[in-house]
Amino acid sequence: MKLLRVDTSIRVAGSVSRSVADSLQRAWQDEHPAGTVVRRDLGAHPLPADAWTAAALAGMTPEYQRTSAHADAAALAARLADEALDADAYVVATSLYNFGVSQHLKTWIDLLIADPRLGPGSDRPLAGRPLTLVIARGGGYGPGTPREGWDHATPWLHRIFADVFGMDTRVVAAELTLADVNPAMAELRGLAAESLRHAHAAAAEHGQDMARRIGERASA
Repeated sequence: MKLLRVDTSIRVAGSVSRSVADSLQRAWQDEHPAGTVVRRDLGAHPLPADAWTAAALAGMTPEYQRTSAHADAAALAARLADEALDADAYVVATSLYNFGVSQHLKTWIDLLIADPRLGPGSDRPLAGRPLTLVIARGGGYGPGTPREGWDHATPWLHRIFADVFGMDTRVVAAELTLADVNPAMAELRGLAAESLRHAHAAAAEHGQDMARRIGERASA
């Protein structure tokens, strides 16, 4: 059994998304002690920002006209796709940056789509596989809040993983994560702590559930 864990936070110490993903990973490993966890840390080791451009152009360029940059980018996209295809379950941990998707995560997704096996017209080989999206949001973006609708990351990520790749996608969110460090949010610290507790509990539940479902599928 193999879990692919993708982290995108630019922080390591104090990262909420990493901490919540840890809860999911522990629950997964409790169910599958002999299982494998493959880590790709895009925050600590970002992918080249120009790789997607070259990989996309490689797919539009006759092989004899491709440059070394085209070949290198296509090979990188293929390695990332191999890594994704080789896993049984997935956790993607990220943060809401400037109300949108982390550029590191966007590059990873774009490169996956640049590989013909996962791109437009493919038979969607990841369809049905379980993925949990863990997202940390510094503020509050729920219904009725002043910034309702400002979270432009979560809907897009769900669209990609659930609708484009066809994965069984669940979302775990921790909100108000900046309350402890922002004096202006001091009165929200209780709500922040509650949101974090719920996120850890939900992540652990999803990790356990994913592991059990994969195990049942393998033994069927």
